[in-house]
Amino acid sequence: MKKDFSVKTIVAIGIGSAVFVILGRFVVIPTGFPNTNLETAYPFLALISVIFGPVAGGLIGLIGHTLKDFTTYGSAWWSWIICSGIIGVIYGLAGRKIDLQHGEFNKKDIIYFNIYQVIGNAVVWGLIAPTLDVLIYSEPASKVYTQGVIAVVLNIIAVGIIGTLLMAAYAATRTKKGSLTKD
Repeated sequence: MKKDFSVKTIVAIGIGSAVFVILGRFVVIPTGFPNTNLETAYPFLALISVIFGPVAGGLIGLIGHTLKDFTTYGSAWWSWIICSGIIGVIYGLAGRKIDLQHGEFNKKDIIYFNIYQVIGNAVVWGLIAPTLDVLIYSEPASKVYTQGVIAVVLNIIAVGIIGTLLMAAYAATRTKKGSLTKD
């Protein structure tokens, strides 16, 4: 699939942002550590980013997380919003070598995507998000880096399991390249 700004991509950004908000607000599992949950929004973001590309993934992460924060807390936590956009871009970049649109998602694709997402989650949530918390909000480093480590582990697990299953399910619904059936 072309990863340009078609009407389909713009609609996906709007719907994807809304689904991100719903999942981020209502389908989370609290960890017991402040403001750190197992999020189901990120596996969904991974799927949509792989399908529609890094720009769409980044915008869905930014818009969805912003709306989620405003509707949940009444204000935005910009450091983590920025990081949601960055991770959407990273998932989308990983997706450039995966052809879900043509029913392709084999073991090699699964391994490739999950190596990419593990590294991306480690850098984004373990390093960038807590560093921005310290720089922007003067948060205590020990608190935010602990939150970051928890977020890394939880997002790696969630995207690795739920995200992989979503991508496999999506690929299974698509017509395989070279089949006699038309797209």
